[in-house]
Amino acid sequence: MFERFTDRARRVIVLAQEEARALNHNYMGTEHILLGLIKEGEGVAAKALESMGINLEDVRREVEELIGHGTQPVTGYIPFTPRAKKVLELSLREGLQMGHKYIGTEFLLLGLIREGEGVAAQVLIKLGADLPRVRQQVIQLLSGYEGGEGQGEGGEQGGLAGAGSGPAAFGGGGGSRGGQQGERSNSLVLDQFGRNLTAAAREGKLDPVVGRDKEIERIMQVLSRRTKNNPVLIGEPGVGKTAVVEGLALDIANGKVPETLKDKQVYSLDLGSLVAGSRYRGDFEERLKKVLKEINQRGDIILFIDEIHTLVGAGAAEGAIDAASLLKPKLARGELQTIGATTLDEYRKHIEKDAALERRFQPVQVDEPSVEDTVTILKGLRDRYEAHHRVSYTDDALVAAANLSDRYINDRFLPDKAVDLLDEAGARMRIKRMTAPEGLREVDERIAEVRKEKEAAIDAQDFEKAAGLRDTERKLGEERREKEKQWRSGDLEEIAEVGEEQIADVLANWTGIPVFKLTESESSRLLNMEDELHKRIIGQDEAVRAVSRSIRRTRAGLKDPKRPSGSFIFAGPSGVGKTELSKALAEFLFGDDDSLIQVDMGEFHDRFTASRLFGAPPGYVGYEEGGQLTEKVRRKPFSVVLFDEIEKAHKEIYNTLLQVLEEGHVTDGQGRLVDFKNTVLIFTSNLGTSDISKAVGLGFSGSTATDSEAQYDRMKNKVHDELKKHFRPEFLNRIDEVVVFRQLSQDEIVQMVELMIARVDKNLAAQDMGIEVTDKAKDLLALRGFDPVLGARPLRRTIQREIEDILSEKILYGEIGAGEIITVDVENWDGDVEAAKRERGKVAEEATFTFTPRPKPLPAETFDVELEDEVRDISPTDGEADALVPDVPPETEGSEDDGGATPPPAGAGQPL
Repeated sequence: MFERFTDRARRVIVLAQEEARALNHNYMGTEHILLGLIKEGEGVAAKALESMGINLEDVRREVEELIGHGTQPVTGYIPFTPRAKKVLELSLREGLQMGHKYIGTEFLLLGLIREGEGVAAQVLIKLGADLPRVRQQVIQLLSGYEGGEGQGEGGEQGGLAGAGSGPAAFGGGGGSRGGQQGERSNSLVLDQFGRNLTAAAREGKLDPVVGRDKEIERIMQVLSRRTKNNPVLIGEPGVGKTAVVEGLALDIANGKVPETLKDKQVYSLDLGSLVAGSRYRGDFEERLKKVLKEINQRGDIILFIDEIHTLVGAGAAEGAIDAASLLKPKLARGELQTIGATTLDEYRKHIEKDAALERRFQPVQVDEPSVEDTVTILKGLRDRYEAHHRVSYTDDALVAAANLSDRYINDRFLPDKAVDLLDEAGARMRIKRMTAPEGLREVDERIAEVRKEKEAAIDAQDFEKAAGLRDTERKLGEERREKEKQWRSGDLEEIAEVGEEQIADVLANWTGIPVFKLTESESSRLLNMEDELHKRIIGQDEAVRAVSRSIRRTRAGLKDPKRPSGSFIFAGPSGVGKTELSKALAEFLFGDDDSLIQVDMGEFHDRFTASRLFGAPPGYVGYEEGGQLTEKVRRKPFSVVLFDEIEKAHKEIYNTLLQVLEEGHVTDGQGRLVDFKNTVLIFTSNLGTSDISKAVGLGFSGSTATDSEAQYDRMKNKVHDELKKHFRPEFLNRIDEVVVFRQLSQDEIVQMVELMIARVDKNLAAQDMGIEVTDKAKDLLALRGFDPVLGARPLRRTIQREIEDILSEKILYGEIGAGEIITVDVENWDGDVEAAKRERGKVAEEATFTFTPRPKPLPAETFDVELEDEVRDISPTDGEADALVPDVPPETEGSEDDGGATPPPAGAGQPL
């Protein structure tokens, strides 16, 4: 039997079993099937019962009064009563008589009514339902108000005969309002597939609509036309298109509309519900025809279809027509008043292509509100969100939500993004306050432990222990109630306040942009930014200062809001720290090197690969994937973007970067606006440094400081000249600063050795080992690792070859183990750096590194603890201590003149 039930009808049976278990009934009768029908909530039967004012709680209460609540919990299978089986058979018969192959919830309800003597029928009658009337409503819903179909037996046939084919049989036809019961009975199909916005407005379920009077007035004008009275609201997502329609429903409910729109009912149609479950060809069209027929019969319906572009192609199978084609005749004649809503892109893509459909609608543009209007809208919504979250929003919070969302969230629109900020800030505050304190959670854990021990004691038949644990559980329960009472009477009684800082915190979580006010610690950190960067960057003071100034300007809120936070060209020799400074900056801002977006421009050297950076155009491979750079920046709008070796990129990329540098945004291949206003753009280049190896005065030469400065000035001028030759003037003019990195000196190379050795030491510390390098060894590593042409990059390879490789072999051979420190020194070299520079490669052949392990010294705390243990071991007992104190002769005792006894000799009575 059940294989012919629809999924929804099977769910009703499952819910009926759940209701039987909840009532501790070991059988499933007609009353449980009725409870399952109402609890399912989406089927035709549930809608019909809802229209009669019958709800789940009332039915459950009546069932408990008639039958009562069971005493023992029910486990296992719950069988049907004979009467319930009869209802299932009758429902099957009802479906077959009406020509339906599958049994839905409506036939289960018809079976309950037709059986007529079970508890379900008694409950319905007691709740004031007229069984023939309920049956009639279900049959009319199935047959589209065609009287005479699906006639029942006996008394039901007479009830159906008087139904007629129009809504007048129920009272309140056409535009009249014959009471709530008649009105709801007239809209069974619409109630199933839509929502009455006017009724929701009367019940106070709609949010107030602020600042959309112009659009609402325009809609009223279009709706009052004789023909083509169908407005369509066009605007970006989140600007308030649906809110405008809700505003119209509120005005109708409050009577603030012209006579042509008085007593109208605005229904929001759910196309998804219409399409859902339409298994066979013609099912969707039949449903839609029923909706249109009901609208015609009522005469007071204004249909609202959100995302109206989904009409085009909706329900169209092979050989069938779509919803738009079914609606076109009625829309043209003015028989159907429809309000649509869609976005600009979807309107252009779907509606404008169908000229016959487009001419039947009158476009009404809904623009994004200004920041000032958004603040007014938020003030109108404030009460609803305060009541929901149990918090209070300050005026500053509303202004901050509008301003910050407008400035930092660029892929969404006001007021939607500002309302979301406000909503989440309230939710966050409420969660913090509603979380139970630590003390209360500890008591809960103790109660759970005691309860577990008590159950174990009962299983072991240790009833005396179980009784004691029961008393403990009671005491803990009282303690918990007291703590909960204190908590609820304290924090929860006070209304929490959501201010500007809470709004900024939520925005920072969304975007990763730190927009909250600077704390003292962060201000101090920004002021000392140069020192922090110099922990990783040796020398290059000009570059570090330039970057630090840019970040301070951004965090203080003084940068140009339309341009990136900073844009720099890092030029200079290879291996002097250009890329490393970018990584250090990313670590300073985000605490992690991985926050750096690094783009190797050598990969984008021709026209085809250049399109991958910002997104391939339509029709090309990779169009749907977005651009490699734009997608990363969209996900991390507050970041450092490093364009490595920018001179290798194709010239088309420079044209795109012009807009990024000037306006702070770019449009990707899919037409989305990507914001670069919160990024730091760094371009590295080696232009002008190709002949650096010929510059004898740089690096390790014995030239004076004056000569080095002159050499740097010459290199700087050459770099600027090469940049002007390679890049267009408009590109260079948009760069904040061109920083030319200096060649590293001997002292700076030694400092770099110390940095790299510190990283090796950090890796060894994980294995309880350490490393110390003598000054002579550092000098030798600096000599061997630095190359005037390649910069400091060979230094890393030198340390890897000379230090790490040998250390790894000694560790694997067991020559070095945990708890040891390795001292690295040099032999066969006197440490004369100047002589070594003159002799060039000879020192590298003669000098060798030595590795000497020694035990790690114990930490001071460990030493103190061990010393205390040793002292405790040799401390005398009380009797021994007494023996160590010599007897004091009577004549040496203190007199009254000197104020007491003479003190014992120094050290007497003290532990040895």
